[in-house]
Amino acid sequence: MTQTRGIDVAVSTVILTLRRTEDGAAVLALPLVLRTREPFAGQWALPGGWLTAVESPVDAAARTLAETTGLTPSYLEQLYAFGAVDRSPTRVVSIVYWALLRQDDVDAQSAAHRASGRAPENVRWFDLDDLPPLAFDHRAIIDYALWRLRNKVGYSRVAHGFLPAEFTLADLREAYEAILGRQLDPANFRRQVESSGTLLPTDRFRTGSHRPARLYRYNTDVELADHGPLGPDETSTR
Repeated sequence: MTQTRGIDVAVSTVILTLRRTEDGAAVLALPLVLRTREPFAGQWALPGGWLTAVESPVDAAARTLAETTGLTPSYLEQLYAFGAVDRSPTRVVSIVYWALLRQDDVDAQSAAHRASGRAPENVRWFDLDDLPPLAFDHRAIIDYALWRLRNKVGYSRVAHGFLPAEFTLADLREAYEAILGRQLDPANFRRQVESSGTLLPTDRFRTGSHRPARLYRYNTDVELADHGPLGPDETSTR
């Protein structure tokens, strides 16, 4: 009989935000951690760490994310378990979570972490379309997270995770365009979302150099995403 070695369990998190480039374009971005030890020392990786015997996977994901990046999202959803035999020099199965965070929350949490003197020096944000070479199979994990996000945006309110409580239709369309990686026709997009009944118009407007734009909000009675029969306690930090 062949003896099998033990299997370690780790957690990692793909946390995405929507930020603007210097030319004003909205793009998806995520934080990566520069590894300081082998394997893959000196390469970038997703934030994560080991699952301990006294915590659930989602609690471990929240803990390791806070420890490595200083970020604390209100929403974590389990993405997939990655366990290819050759994905690491030792046998490691990674339970991967994903999260969406508004850019203003990223800025506020990062500023608070710097003020506390605990800001990590080996964390950097990268645009999703300009990633460096990554450790382990983390590029494949990010590609899978983007595929899942693009699928969910068609039937859930997942894009709301990038937006404030009130937003214009142009804000929402830019979020969809960044997720889908393509331009959308503004008139068609407006007709589709207004006829869907998923948005509630407010009596407020955003004013600026262009004509005033009405602010909308999502129906707060509807969950950000469908957790299925497990419910949010098993899949989310909320």
